[in-house]
Amino acid sequence: MSSGRPLRRSRRNRVIAGVCGGLGEFFGISAFWFRLAFLIALLPGGFPGILGYILFWIIIPSE
Repeated sequence: MSSGRPLRRSRRNRVIAGVCGGLGEFFGISAFWFRLAFLIALLPGGFPGILGYILFWIIIPSE
């Protein structure tokens, strides 16, 4: 499922911290889908989406 690359936050495809860009590069799909998923997770009060994004920001190393 992965592209053989290590999971890293993207420096090229970033909006805030490169989390969605890095996930997109790792799984070989557009970062748009990860951005959409985090946006949908923000809808029920914001906490699930923000918490998930911050956790990935801390856990995934930068490129």
